[in-house]
Amino acid sequence: MFWGDLMLFAADGLCKVELVRQAAGDDGAVYLASPFAVALVSRGRCAAQGTGDAAAGLGPGGLALAAEELTLLPEADCHLLCAGLSGAAAQAIAGGLAARGGLLAADGGVCPAAPEAMAALLEAWQGEAGPGALCAAGCRLVCALVEADAGRARAAMPPLVTQAVLAMRAHYAELYGAEELSRQLGVSKSHLVRVFSKAMGMGPGQYLTQVRLEAAKAMLAARDWPLETVASLCGFSGANYFCKVFKRHEGCTPAAWRAGHAGAAGDPALVEQAERRMYV
Repeated sequence: MFWGDLMLFAADGLCKVELVRQAAGDDGAVYLASPFAVALVSRGRCAAQGTGDAAAGLGPGGLALAAEELTLLPEADCHLLCAGLSGAAAQAIAGGLAARGGLLAADGGVCPAAPEAMAALLEAWQGEAGPGALCAAGCRLVCALVEADAGRARAAMPPLVTQAVLAMRAHYAELYGAEELSRQLGVSKSHLVRVFSKAMGMGPGQYLTQVRLEAAKAMLAARDWPLETVASLCGFSGANYFCKVFKRHEGCTPAAWRAGHAGAAGDPALVEQAERRMYV
């Protein structure tokens, strides 16, 4: 698989994650100095400026991509996810930014995979993941951002959906479902389901299940943990329910899937995140 193949290369040369941080409006100006810098507005609004005179305003779900330097001025209620990357993969996307004054501002809908990738990168960074896992998470983000750099047009993703995706990617093991998620986001469950389904083509409950199954498959392939442990780490209520859901979606039991994929390359960040939760 692609992410496994990436590990054949030196992680720092391919994609080195130099920093990942969250910022809020009361933190004041945020300055990122990195060969390639990216910021995602998960809530509120902020202004972004690159190395030259190029500047832009960003709303909820907005992205700022910059080469060398990125300055962000968040408003009071703003929340940001920021990252600085170097290495060949990061330089490849940063190279196309020079003609735009070193800055590209994009609506979040241009690359809807970016919120998931940013959330995964943040979790890997906060958990002090190894170089290989950070490289994989960084490359995943770069690949998601290629769509913004290419300027591909897509329907804008509503801010509520961006926030929901970020929350589910970061907390899939703890969330009870769409009702709890809607309370956290300050909206009714029916409104969340309606907006999310229109934007994503599936309800938030279905999306959360997909995220959990993605994590489960990574764990099954990489570790010999009991099914009860895998179920718990992925947010399923027990091994029996986990097996039922897994077979319905994948067409086989978790045990059969493990037997056919043992040692297969998956996303190492997901496995490392699960290991950290085991010892919390």
